[in-house]
Amino acid sequence: MADGVMAVTQWLRECAEVFDARADELNKLDRLLGDGDHGTNMARGLAAARELDLTPVAAASDALRHVGMALVSTVGGASGPLFGTFFLRAGANWPRPIQTAGVASAFEAGLAGVMARGNAERGDKTMIDALAPASDALREAALAHISLGEAMDTAAAAAERGRDNTRSMIAKRGRSALLADKSIGVVDPGAVSVAIILRTAANHVG
Repeated sequence: MADGVMAVTQWLRECAEVFDARADELNKLDRLLGDGDHGTNMARGLAAARELDLTPVAAASDALRHVGMALVSTVGGASGPLFGTFFLRAGANWPRPIQTAGVASAFEAGLAGVMARGNAERGDKTMIDALAPASDALREAALAHISLGEAMDTAAAAAERGRDNTRSMIAKRGRSALLADKSIGVVDPGAVSVAIILRTAANHVG
């Protein structure tokens, strides 16, 4: 198994464990403005991705595309297509060899895919509000010639700040938009999931 594929496998294991542990928390958060099943859906999707046999996969790019397909097929609601699209697009553009500039480009491709698929922009109180700052941080790190390990940690921190910033935003997309007047003060669960994915990834990429 290639080193990049091994890193994806190790990340999947940790990420699935975190989502399993936080499923109830995410459901409770989602219940404030949505269907209340975001945590269950994400935990199920990551559990399915964790069970993928990546042994014959030759490169991290292919492994990430497998993750994307698993999320599309197992995560319910809008989250499956959106998170799946990110991994499919990022995987299709994942660099080999892996370096900061290439990973930044892969994230930008993933972000563009999510924005197009969800017809959403920054400030709409969605997962994009955590994903976009992470993408920006990676590009800035690449321009500054920062190592990938440090860049991923910076990107995770940016995603966490973006997650927290959704608290003051008004929901403009999805079911949350139907309760726009009640959305201020609530953190977007999709942004929380992005922050989890980025923080666990930072532990294994670099």
